[in-house]
Amino acid sequence: MTDLHYAAAGDVAGVDVRARLATAVAHINTHYAGAAFCVITGDMVQFETLVDYRALKAQLAALDIPYLPMVGNHDDRAMMKAHLDVPDNCMADFVQYSVATDAGLVLCLDTQKTGSIAGAFCAARMAWLKDALDGAGDVPVFIFMHHPPMDLDLPRQDEIQLEESAAFLDLISAYPNVRHLFMGHVHRATAGSIRGIPYATMRAVSFQIPAPKPDWDWDGFVPVSEPANLGVITIRKDAVNLQYIQF
Repeated sequence: MTDLHYAAAGDVAGVDVRARLATAVAHINTHYAGAAFCVITGDMVQFETLVDYRALKAQLAALDIPYLPMVGNHDDRAMMKAHLDVPDNCMADFVQYSVATDAGLVLCLDTQKTGSIAGAFCAARMAWLKDALDGAGDVPVFIFMHHPPMDLDLPRQDEIQLEESAAFLDLISAYPNVRHLFMGHVHRATAGSIRGIPYATMRAVSFQIPAPKPDWDWDGFVPVSEPANLGVITIRKDAVNLQYIQF
């Protein structure tokens, strides 16, 4: 899942985000209870309040599978660590961690830039990532992050991508075992490849952002009436499959 934009009271952008999340959780429990875990690629809440994180934790407790929370530009790192199920190997100053699986190494990155909608990936986070990639050896690596490190031909979203995109791509493209990038933030479904690495984004569980045509800007932003998605990822020895599930 991505971009829950959870709020304990009131709709967000005209959407009942609590009902959306409840429906998504029920769908997962009914159809995908055998999944290893659910990754949530950032913007866990809308307003970064203690009340929202506590309410979100209670609602996510209904999931029958473990979840991996990630930080987005709408999140508060300290409150996430205090109230959501962040793995013990998380970095001290960031919500960035790894999860070893039979299919490969999952890296959940922190791309938040404090006070900005755009993303950042500082030297400390970059060094952690390099260490993780060096340590992976030949094990397949799957990277999850909130802010995309590339243009997606979505002009308004491309303005608020990861600021250190070139350096980030320089690093990960040097490792042939990086199999896929999965990203949030843009509230649209896209797929492609960059420097030979496949990537994908998806629609949010909350509200959807307009396609690039007709032109629009953030001052006049109005969510579009498009369905929310879950992404179901299946990893095999020689293949990665992502299904967009309209729940």
